[in-house]
Formats: sequence, C-alpha cells, structure tokens
Amino acid sequence: MPKYFEYKIGGYYLYYTTHCVVEAMHVHASDRSLTEAGSAKFFVKSNGDIVVEKKGMLSDRDINKIRKFIKKFYKDMYITWSAISDKGFYGE
Repeated sequence: MPKYFEYKIGGYYLYYTTHCVVEAMHVHASDRSLTEAGSAKFFVKSNGDIVVEKKGMLSDRDINKIRKFIKKFYKDMYITWSAISDKGFYGE
C-alpha cells in the first residue's frame, strides 16, 4: 500500500490503496498493520478541509491530530495521489 509519508503521524501511517483511486482523494490512517479494518478514512477537499467518513479505532484526539496534519500537507499529499488517480478532491 502506498504511504503518503514513511513516518507515522500520531502513531498511524497515512496511506491509500490501489483500490481506492476510483474515489475522490482521501487518506486512510492505520497502525502498523495497514489494513482497512479499524482504520480511519478522511476525504480531502480542495481547500484542505477534511470530512471524516470513518473513525475506525482512532480516538478523537488522534483524529484531530491527523486532521491538522493533513490540512497542513494536503497539497503535497495530492501530488502523490494524482500520480495514480485521475479523481480530484472530495466534492469536485
């Protein structure tokens, strides 16, 4: 699974799967297992705002930490996303 970054954010990897690229840009957050079971799913809008579709097993604190990180780096993350997907930001 392609990761947006090689390091963890709040104890979670941020990634997407090759099956995910049929949807708008989004980010999964999961621990070391990198599976969708228990992971959170964040859709990303063109202004960096986040829509949490699935909280998974993450705490509210972890969700907020990841939201802030994505908001800060969403443009860089979109470059990675758009290299394999023709789907744009959420809501477009």
